Amino acid sequence: MTRPRAADTGSIALRYEDGTVRVEGDEDVIEAVASDDPSLELEADPRSGTWRAPAVRYAPLRIALANRDVDVEDRVLSLDPVSDLSSSYELRAYQREALESWLETDRWKSLRSILDANADQEAPAGVLELPTGSGKTVVALAAIERFSVPTLVVVPTIDLLEQWQRELETEFAGDGSGDGLAVGRFGGGEQRLEPITVSTYDSAYLKADSVGDRFGLAIFDEVHHLGGEGYREIARLLPAPARLGLTATFERPDEAHEVVEDLVGPVVHRIDPDDLAGDHLAPYDVKRLEVDLTPEEREAYEENQGVFVDYLASSNIEMRRGSDYQELVKRSGRDPRAREALLARQRAREIMLGSEAKIDALEGILDEHREDRTIVFTAHNDLAYDVSERFLIPAITHRTSAAERREILEHFREGTYTRVVTSNVLDEGVDVPDASVAVVLSGSGSEREFTQRLGRILRPKEGGGRAILYEVVAAETGEERIAERRR
Repeated sequence: MTRPRAADTGSIALRYEDGTVRVEGDEDVIEAVASDDPSLELEADPRSGTWRAPAVRYAPLRIALANRDVDVEDRVLSLDPVSDLSSSYELRAYQREALESWLETDRWKSLRSILDANADQEAPAGVLELPTGSGKTVVALAAIERFSVPTLVVVPTIDLLEQWQRELETEFAGDGSGDGLAVGRFGGGEQRLEPITVSTYDSAYLKADSVGDRFGLAIFDEVHHLGGEGYREIARLLPAPARLGLTATFERPDEAHEVVEDLVGPVVHRIDPDDLAGDHLAPYDVKRLEVDLTPEEREAYEENQGVFVDYLASSNIEMRRGSDYQELVKRSGRDPRAREALLARQRAREIMLGSEAKIDALEGILDEHREDRTIVFTAHNDLAYDVSERFLIPAITHRTSAAERREILEHFREGTYTRVVTSNVLDEGVDVPDASVAVVLSGSGSEREFTQRLGRILRPKEGGGRAILYEVVAAETGEERIAERRR
């Protein structure tokens, strides 16, 4: 292996290059740092004759070098000046507590120290888990205001990108005279870099290696998305020392939350919806309605479920993890019995999630809440369209165009529509008008999905009314276990 060349003996030079930190200088120091802390992922690069670490390791690398008392020429970050920012929001007590919990991971002035190339402490990093409707964005704006450094905000959808852009422009871009701070945008047909920039996860994945050195603070909204195989590279390519993750539920069924903890930090503050209900969020009730399958549905359900269970018993697949399901799908490509078991499972799920009794139960709920703004959630498009046709309710699914969705939600906000039905689309990443009733007609076992759906009805109501969420569950089916998991 070609040994990295020495620059100035006794000193270290750091540069940002294509999502990595390029390290040159005293080889003995570099080798010692790499040996002492393998988590820095600092390795020799024979192609360039230097050393490299992933950009995400920049802050701890600076700290490791500072602890060795060597001269460091740090040119990793290339930050444009940002004037002191000021937000009009006054944080509520619980929001202030959440922000302070994040700042305490750093004693916050050390971020400025890193940006001044004089680091000796960690920069703030961690995740805030706050209920939908509790003002996660407001807390993030306070963090941006506190540091007043170039910031990248990463969001999962165009809807959220536009919401964040509007909020940032309102708070930080002045009075519209041109003297305020410009807000950049990556996504929705625009690629415009500014000191404060909002990006979709998809666009950030494409842009991070080329613009990563331009930000001192990275905010990941709906941070659980960062656990995905591709999206996690965004955080690895950014050297931003300060990192803030926002989510209503940090849970991921594939345990990728460990990846998020490594790239952004652990959950440093958590608030349960019950902690805010009645004061800052609407008081609420959850009612579970069990319905029976019709005799015909029961016979078909048991037959298909039997085919599925019999195959599992003979194939040693336990279906306890996502990888077990993936193994079944893999086998179905070459084993006819596995394919039939997979199809039988799907037919059984369709029966239990879309039974006739559920539609009858929904009819009773809608009659009881004629004057209430109501959102009906389903797990699949077909059931959403069935509900839409049966009750003349506008449907929003993944097939609904952005323009039509905005029109439906605007009518819902104005009160022209008092009911909508959706299949997963409104779970997160969309600014949904306040509602007071939610009906989970079918769903997954995800705690996050349930929390997001509950959050759609928790904003305080005029007159202080209670919100209510109905779970409609097919009795004596696998849906009972699904409902227990999400709770």
